Amino acid sequence: MIEDIEISELRNLCQVILEKYKYDFNNYAMSSFKRRILRILEIYKISSVTALIEKIKYDPIFFKQFLNEITVNVTEMFRDPSLWRDLRDKILPNLFSTHQTIKIWHAGCSSGEEVYSMCILLKEMGVLDKVKIYATDIDEPILAKAKEGKFTSKNMIDVNEKNYIRLGGLHKISNYYTETTGGFVKMDQSLVQNVTYKTHDLVKSGVFNKFDLILCRNVLIYFNQQLQNEVFKMFHESLFNYSYFVIGSKETLIWSDVSSKFIVVNSEEKVFKKVKE
Repeated sequence: MIEDIEISELRNLCQVILEKYKYDFNNYAMSSFKRRILRILEIYKISSVTALIEKIKYDPIFFKQFLNEITVNVTEMFRDPSLWRDLRDKILPNLFSTHQTIKIWHAGCSSGEEVYSMCILLKEMGVLDKVKIYATDIDEPILAKAKEGKFTSKNMIDVNEKNYIRLGGLHKISNYYTETTGGFVKMDQSLVQNVTYKTHDLVKSGVFNKFDLILCRNVLIYFNQQLQNEVFKMFHESLFNYSYFVIGSKETLIWSDVSSKFIVVNSEEKVFKKVKE
């Protein structure tokens, strides 16, 4: 088992991926990137980074599996219920006090739990038909999984249902899915009729629309500070003035070039409002 990797090897790997597939991992946080590469070498029993590079060069099917492993896909419904209460009780009502319809972007949506959480919240508020949602991720297979809306029964009961109860949902979470075979549940697809799923690379794809609310939670911690700064600028440009931006509990934009263009709405839940173009 390989215990360590040279930074030069990681740089070579990033360069090959950029040249061959146009994905840029050069500004990912190297400590996190290294851990994930070591895990991939172990899972696929690959002897070295050099061997991994050769496999990536000539095996595009393997590269899709590699991409799925390297991007972060750990998520749950109604993660941090106190944030979802804040969205329901303050942020969304504030937006609807001045808007008849709104647009929401879930950036780095992973397997879709956050998107379904938002749709359930909006449905219970009676405004689901007044919202257009964009759900994006760099990873096409995980985006396809999000679109399918199929989750394990175990996670639904052990994690998602408990979060929904802590949020103070109006019904039972089981109202929103049906049991299927093999220990899975299928989410009610009427929830996501106004959701557009789209492949988007936060590093390179840039602005594609303007939004009233953007959520990008627990993604930016895997980028280095330079890349975070560029992504924050892209998000700022993607927001209407006086719109909201939500990031993960361990993330901050206070040091970024656009920090003076936001005010802190909720420091604990990491909710910001854009106040300057």
